[in-house]
Amino acid sequence: METQRLICFEDRGFCRYYVGVRGSQKPCEWAYFSLETLRLLEKYAGRTVDRNSVRKYAKRNSLILPKYMQKVAWRLMVKAMPREVARFVQSRFGELKISEARYEDLLGEADQYYLEYLKGLKSLPF
Repeated sequence: METQRLICFEDRGFCRYYVGVRGSQKPCEWAYFSLETLRLLEKYAGRTVDRNSVRKYAKRNSLILPKYMQKVAWRLMVKAMPREVARFVQSRFGELKISEARYEDLLGEADQYYLEYLKGLKSLPF
């Protein structure tokens, strides 16, 4: 399957980026994020930030620590989309047993359901 590296769905308010990291301990195919996040990424592109700085910033500002973000996102995702789609979005490929045809279906379903996830995030009181 061929695709552009960055695809933004302006009408739906999010983008997906083909990361394509395989063979590592934590593979990652796609990164989904809102248009607001894209603007932040563009603003800080080219700057180097290490994980300790991010962790310290979160702690100082009473934010959820980065190591917990995937768990929080998982709980919110399974409220907005089927578990199989949430596994795909979070690149939990060890938990997925899919064929290539089903992979393409999951990509389309992730594109469909991610908007519901964003709506759920925006409705939270923080």
